[in-house]
Amino acid sequence: MMIYGWQGRSALIIGAARQGLALARFLCNRGVRIILNDQRTADQLGVVGESLADCHIRWELGGHPLSLLDEVEVVCLSGGIPLSLPIVQEAIRRGMTLTNDTQVFLEYVPCPVIGITGSAGKTTTTTLVGRMAQVASIAPAQAWVGGNIGLPLIDHVDEIMPRDTVVLELSSFQLEQVTQSPEIAAILNITPNHLDRHETMEAYIAAKARILEFQSEKDTAVLSREDPVSWSLRKQVKGHLISFGWQHPSDDSDGVYLAGDSIMLATKGKDLPLLPVKMIELRGAHNLLNVLAACAISVAAGFPPSAMQAGVDGFGGVAHRLEFVRTLRGASWYNDSIATAPERTLADIRSFQEPIILLLGGRDKNLSWETLAEEIHRRVDHVIVFGEAAEKILKALGDVEQGRRPFSITRCENLNHAVQTAARLAELGDVILLSPGGTSFDEFRDFEERGERFREWVNQLI
Repeated sequence: MMIYGWQGRSALIIGAARQGLALARFLCNRGVRIILNDQRTADQLGVVGESLADCHIRWELGGHPLSLLDEVEVVCLSGGIPLSLPIVQEAIRRGMTLTNDTQVFLEYVPCPVIGITGSAGKTTTTTLVGRMAQVASIAPAQAWVGGNIGLPLIDHVDEIMPRDTVVLELSSFQLEQVTQSPEIAAILNITPNHLDRHETMEAYIAAKARILEFQSEKDTAVLSREDPVSWSLRKQVKGHLISFGWQHPSDDSDGVYLAGDSIMLATKGKDLPLLPVKMIELRGAHNLLNVLAACAISVAAGFPPSAMQAGVDGFGGVAHRLEFVRTLRGASWYNDSIATAPERTLADIRSFQEPIILLLGGRDKNLSWETLAEEIHRRVDHVIVFGEAAEKILKALGDVEQGRRPFSITRCENLNHAVQTAARLAELGDVILLSPGGTSFDEFRDFEERGERFREWVNQLI
């Protein structure tokens, strides 16, 4: 449901994190009566509310009393708020309007929007597309990149002009409430993830697929031919479809593919070169697929090949995403703290041919570790397990068997201990890989803090 004219309305914002605070500022400036609600206490929030000191906002902290619904017309959910929360369920029962900062942004933004979602690779792909968009934008036009990365763009919606381009990374959490789709909507892949939130794979797929649901015949969808779930959603495409994958499209449809040393575009019976593979600095087949996706999205947006090449040139990756940290005594340390699902760790392992010492753990998201365990037995020399998910991971791995990988499995209390243990095990030519497969919330604020601490501890090693 789209909401036009916020002046004089009343809204309950649940969750005083990044997205909730940005939406509160936006609505406050439009004369909305706001209740900002968070389960944390004032002491736990600390200085969070200082950015809203000049806004007339009523804070309700320490819980989510249902009585708050009696005072508002609209309920706005921050990304981490589950639909199963009792106050949200009661709002749904009452037929109240649910929205979030992404939906409000899509209602107000005056320029075309590129939306990118997927279980893995969406931040790298969004960053690449943003770099390509920046090169393709001719001043005074500019490209804006945000959504699930960086600052919420609703903070800047009044600065965005019709001539500009917006590139949004969109999570399943953000997509749950949207009733408007981006003009260009990309689904990179959908593999098991966030089942602690969505409960079933069907619900998770449905949340992701909402990015396509409200497109028109004038819009464009970008789907992966390599991911069975993404590709199955082509039946839901209302407008133009551009696909990406390793091979040439099997029909006459538009698609990006790999041919020898070049990334190519098949369109209207022609095959056009986009960029040489040698320009790509990112490691791993999954990152090459991310570049293919970024090129397909850029084709949809009308960016020239020169912009795609400039976007890829010199791009070594995003922090905490298979990020090289340092070499110590001939062993290379990599940080992929963003790997919060076993499927992502699986892709990371396959990015290396060197002997691997794997740091695995964190908080489980109700996902299976069995397939990852099979790959570990094929490819990983040593496993170091830490965090809340340790017991579940150890059960999936089973016992160490003589002469079979992994040659050792060590359990550590926390990540710092895991780093110290890995340093003792490391030998010349090894790769020490933080690719946890679980979330960071058992020990850290978020995956970024986990990655920053890992980087800090690794750089302190002598």
